[in-house]
Amino acid sequence: MIIKTKKYQFPKKTYISIGLSTLVKNQWWYLFGPILFGCIAFALPSYKWWFIIPAILTPLLYILFWAIQFAGVTQLEQNKIMFEKLAYEIDSRQILIRLNAKEGSIIPWNMIKKGSKNKDHFLLEISKGQLIHLPFKIFNSDNDIRFMESILRKKSFLPTNDTAKVA
Repeated sequence: MIIKTKKYQFPKKTYISIGLSTLVKNQWWYLFGPILFGCIAFALPSYKWWFIIPAILTPLLYILFWAIQFAGVTQLEQNKIMFEKLAYEIDSRQILIRLNAKEGSIIPWNMIKKGSKNKDHFLLEISKGQLIHLPFKIFNSDNDIRFMESILRKKSFLPTNDTAKVA
């Protein structure tokens, strides 16, 4: 069975916010490490600001750096295709991304590093900056959403029903 979706354009602001939130979820220790470093200041009687200022600035600058990176991706010519209206054909072998009836690209499932289901969309991570965002509204029926869920479970991107009951 093949899931065929409606055409969908990934909004640039959504890309930036999802990209940053995914980055923070995956690399949270980069943000809390400097904060723990700043806690040293509470044990020292003097020179506290040499620990507190870097502990505050480092996470802020790290997030700012990646925000600029994700915003820059939306402006690059080679990434323009990510933000055009695309239709998806998904089966257990691959994801076919169609620009129109004649142009498209195939992404095999082994290229997908992570997959997740959120309250209103599926998110597939190809790399740190390449995401496939599939909101539920682009699927033609609830059966398509359930089939997509089952594909993601078979590919081990989502927990199976057995492990969800145990947890």
